[in-house]
Amino acid sequence: MGGSFLDLSQQSVMIVDDNRHMRALLCSIFRALKIKNLKEVGDGETALLEIEAFEPTLVVTDWHMEPMDGISLVKNIRHSASSSVKYVPIIMLTGHSDLHRVQEARDSGVHEFMAKPVAAKDLLKRLEAIVGHPRPFIENDSYFGPDRRRKNQGPPPGSSERRDAGGTASVASDDTLSPEQALAS
Repeated sequence: MGGSFLDLSQQSVMIVDDNRHMRALLCSIFRALKIKNLKEVGDGETALLEIEAFEPTLVVTDWHMEPMDGISLVKNIRHSASSSVKYVPIIMLTGHSDLHRVQEARDSGVHEFMAKPVAAKDLLKRLEAIVGHPRPFIENDSYFGPDRRRKNQGPPPGSSERRDAGGTASVASDDTLSPEQALAS
């Protein structure tokens, strides 16, 4: 795991999973990446109670938990009144990676989606994408979260594109892609 050029040591990670063995595995991976500031939480409700005080720079959450599942946790985070919370990058983990779940997780506002079992090298790739290449957030009537487009192909058809003084293009904040478009890009 030593191939990363990013210094991840200043990251603070909240791990939300009802399985203590999975939390321990994730903590081991993060410690190997030199991330020391870790918070383990066993369910979504507790995570919501503790997230503002902990101020994570990353949340890794399981999908299936009781009493609050990971999708509900993500939606609550994204609709938080606290800007330090609502913009936190989120990685969703699940044992079920069918297309419907990937789309639902993406549409709830996660940055990355990973199927269990989690490999350290794959987690590192996701961290490098989140930290090294952060995506802008999009907000409209039906979505708040990271831009779901993966490739820099310009704005979707019919969208308005603006350029700032430096010539950088930005897409109007009400532009989103359908699940089919997002997965294709």
